[in-house]
Amino acid sequence: MKNNNYPGGAIPCLDKGFIRLVDSMGGDDAIVQAARVSYGKGTTKVSRDKGLIRYLLRHRHSTPFEMVELKFHAKMPIFVARQWVRHRTANINEYSLRYSEARDDFYIPNKEDIHFQSQFNKQGRDDTDVPDEMKDKVIQYFTEMSKKSFDIYRELNDAGIARELARSILPVNLYTEWYWKNDLHNTLHFLKLRMDPHAQYEIRVFAEGMAQFVKQVAPIAYEAFEDYGLNGMYLSDIEKGILSKNIPQHIAGEIHEDIVFRIIAGMNKNKPRSEKELYSLYQKNNGKDSREDFGIKWNAGGIETANVFELQEFKAKFEEVFLR
Repeated sequence: MKNNNYPGGAIPCLDKGFIRLVDSMGGDDAIVQAARVSYGKGTTKVSRDKGLIRYLLRHRHSTPFEMVELKFHAKMPIFVARQWVRHRTANINEYSLRYSEARDDFYIPNKEDIHFQSQFNKQGRDDTDVPDEMKDKVIQYFTEMSKKSFDIYRELNDAGIARELARSILPVNLYTEWYWKNDLHNTLHFLKLRMDPHAQYEIRVFAEGMAQFVKQVAPIAYEAFEDYGLNGMYLSDIEKGILSKNIPQHIAGEIHEDIVFRIIAGMNKNKPRSEKELYSLYQKNNGKDSREDFGIKWNAGGIETANVFELQEFKAKFEEVFLR
């Protein structure tokens, strides 16, 4: 086995793999530009680019995000590539073992990544500790079989056996390489699935590396993806029904008040207003406190702010589910 020299700008993954961004087209500006064309507003820049991008992603308008392209060069074990290739929207060109000789590069797991099969998840591992002697045996078997298979492959190759046949002797922990190009919308979908804690560790590290490059190319879009895609949650009608029945009305009312106060604080941050004007806005947003109680809470401070438009959307959803 031998160590690899990584190409410039690459993020190392696993023991010998890497991922790097080769090229990209567009970024946050391209998303905004495409969206404004759709709405007949040309490509004029405005101060609400961030709000527009977040709105588009929050409401799952995918086409503007497809205007951004990213091309990656990655080296990964074949079994990782076979999971990766399931994302069929990409353009891929892979190192071919029909035309080129295999290289002596095999994935050997680290001890801390060796776990037992999960009893509850048929396609995953659990957190039960594996005895050190068993971990040593796993690594020994990986190493022995990798070396043996490559020795046989090399023997067949030297004897003139066709590469397309000789390659069949090699196991799926052999490293392969490819160029992988995809648009931003489908790249974010890949990241949502492959950065999930339930995804296999060996593909998750590549997704985490890819995410660093995506964040550089389109930082606003990636931030919105973190909020609404990666860390967000969608509720089914059944789930909404269960929540609405089991959250007491007084608790729902307190949450609603918190949302309203955050909206008012955000509006005041954008444009400072008198307490009288603030209370009027509070009432328009369905706030239930008296003017006196509003003043006490407002003057107590400590109210968190966020994007007003997003909070207003959330308030409307909350009222529909919990305060009907």
